[in-house]
Amino acid sequence: MNKVPFLDLSALHSGLEDEFTEVFRGSMRNAQFIGGPLVEQFETEFAHLCGCRHAVGVGSGTDALRFALIACGITEGDMVITVPNTFIATSEAISQAGAIPVFVDVDERTSAISVDRLREYLETHCCIDEISGTTFNKITHKPVRAVIPVHLYGQVADMDPIMELARRYKLIVIEDACQAHGAEYFSQKNQTWMRAGSIGQAAAFSFYPGKNLGAFGEAGAVTTNDEKVARAIATLRDHGQISKYIHDIEGYNGRLDALQAGILLVKLSHLTKWNEMRRQCAKRYNTLLEKVSGVGLPHEPIWARSVYHLYVIHVDDRNALQKFLDDKGIGTGLHYPVPLHLQKAYSSHGYKEGSFPVSERLCSHLLSLPMFPGLNEQQQDLVVNAIQEYMLESERSGGGHHSKTSPWD
Repeated sequence: MNKVPFLDLSALHSGLEDEFTEVFRGSMRNAQFIGGPLVEQFETEFAHLCGCRHAVGVGSGTDALRFALIACGITEGDMVITVPNTFIATSEAISQAGAIPVFVDVDERTSAISVDRLREYLETHCCIDEISGTTFNKITHKPVRAVIPVHLYGQVADMDPIMELARRYKLIVIEDACQAHGAEYFSQKNQTWMRAGSIGQAAAFSFYPGKNLGAFGEAGAVTTNDEKVARAIATLRDHGQISKYIHDIEGYNGRLDALQAGILLVKLSHLTKWNEMRRQCAKRYNTLLEKVSGVGLPHEPIWARSVYHLYVIHVDDRNALQKFLDDKGIGTGLHYPVPLHLQKAYSSHGYKEGSFPVSERLCSHLLSLPMFPGLNEQQQDLVVNAIQEYMLESERSGGGHHSKTSPWD
């Protein structure tokens, strides 16, 4: 086992074993494995956490994104804007809803969607039909219907200007909040802090085991303040049923298991504490690493309260540093090494190297360090000392120049 694992779920779960066992025993006794009181209770409590009226539990984060798109009216041939530096589930969900993913580049400091690039795309590549008010792509003549900002690494994208552009161009905003459970954004427009998942028309969450709020398998949820959207998702997740064996539409098998809902309920009561532990770990990393030449630290704007699903640094020779840390028994991660527009899956979309230079540069320079509640000071010291040792050895050997600054400084 690594001296410092990238993620340690076993330690996180060890103190909750009795509560998890009781969830399993309760499910076994009542034999209610699909739907029921546990799912409904989790939906109520998760909606409350997110500051929303509704949460609908589904089978995965990908289900959540796909159902949110369909429920909000996205259909065959629509174009949906998102970013290329995210997990493929974001763009998969767009395609699976029958729509076409369109990428715009990201902000170099936050790694989230660039408001300037989004505005540039809408102003340069799109036009608004004077009669319907619908936004169309000038080349494809297809409607541009939605934008999915990704709240990456646990930090909310800059939502006020995104929402204003969406209003101007009549775009639906669906938040990809799969890494942002409990993250907050200060809205100047509303003069209040808002939780991820409460800002757009709908939002998708993943409860994959490694998330800040993780199940013991696959699980997800959609949050929304729109009752019609919530009802539509509840129908979509259950084969289009409005009552047993009565199907208004063709739907999907995308339900949240009661057992997973029970596990999530146990963990939900600890989420705020765990998120604060992550924030404290990030703060200490910042203090230790700001003295290390060649390391760019995460940028947290004044309008964001990140929950640090990931702690991601910027370095010149990322691959060499990762190998060095691995040899020292320190786990790391790459999120994400190949941007979506350069993946074979999207080779038919006409993108090429250089299409989104910021995303491409970030994808080759970012490294995720160990981050989880319970990461202790000794473990952090081992990580930081190893990074410092690598930087010093590299400079002495002439193996590469490490810039004193980075895009995040």
